[in-house]
Amino acid sequence: MNAQTRLTKMNELGLYEIRLESIGGLGANLAGKMLAEAGVIHLGLNGSNFSSYGSEKKGSPVKAFVRFANPETKLRATSPIDEPHVVGVFHEAMLSTQNCTAGLGSDGILIVNTTKTPEEIKERTGLLAGTILCVDALGISLREKTRINTAMMGALCRVVDFLRPEAVRQIIRETFETKYPKLVESNLRTFDTGYAEGTLTTFVATNMEEGKSSIQRSKGTVLGYLTQPIGGVITNPGNSVLKDLSTSRQGYLPHFNEETCIHCAACEMHCPDFCFVWEEGEDKRGRAQQFLRGIDYQYCKGCMKCVEVCPTGSLTREREEEQYAREHAVKHSFAMVRA
Repeated sequence: MNAQTRLTKMNELGLYEIRLESIGGLGANLAGKMLAEAGVIHLGLNGSNFSSYGSEKKGSPVKAFVRFANPETKLRATSPIDEPHVVGVFHEAMLSTQNCTAGLGSDGILIVNTTKTPEEIKERTGLLAGTILCVDALGISLREKTRINTAMMGALCRVVDFLRPEAVRQIIRETFETKYPKLVESNLRTFDTGYAEGTLTTFVATNMEEGKSSIQRSKGTVLGYLTQPIGGVITNPGNSVLKDLSTSRQGYLPHFNEETCIHCAACEMHCPDFCFVWEEGEDKRGRAQQFLRGIDYQYCKGCMKCVEVCPTGSLTREREEEQYAREHAVKHSFAMVRA
């Protein structure tokens, strides 16, 4: 423990606050836990963390909250973080469906798992001022065969000056070495690469009005007792009308290689959402047979069960690039009743 670690920035309660925006399965909950433990155990700070999610965490929106305070400051706040100093977005698609930057002031920091530039993220989010760090956490995790959470923790240490990398590296080692000792070194490499890579840009308000507007984003929550919709109204339904499952996927999609497919239908039997498109044809002997033609990605949530059971490797797990699903989807040509 190092009692000399001091916070360089605090809110009116003497707290430094971090909010992680993610979906279940990407490791944001564990990342928040490890960050808080690193601050408390190895940096001598007061710290706390908790997460917020629904009844089924995997594939649904998750928020992880981390607070730090100097040793002499009592940390009693247990409410969600509405005005964070730092926001970490684990899944770029959430920028379209969630108000991830709510409460981020003009001097705030936004970290996004993306291959885009800070300028592109600034335009997409509408932020007027602040610091944006873009890091390809998914690409890093694919190379190291890990989750993206340790790469995002590395990026956090790059922009949060009191989070010393050696302290977080130590907590990563302590966390993984008991249950998953084989994953220690790969996660440490993921952390180091997340710390070293990425593009960082600070945008300064060009006039007083822009700076004022950015700060005002942090006042109040998006929904309150005066602004929330009427009870029972689903404002963003996940159904076949919107056909947008991008935020339920974890950055991967199955890729279909028709040339090596033997049309055994193992993928069809294991797919929970009937994503595969079949077409009747004739085999070499002239007998009627169903042939797999592709994947209707509008229903695919990226569970990868099809990849696991494919006997020929004709289905592989690939990174979901922007517009990939739209450009490669094979639509169902017949009417189906879908649950």
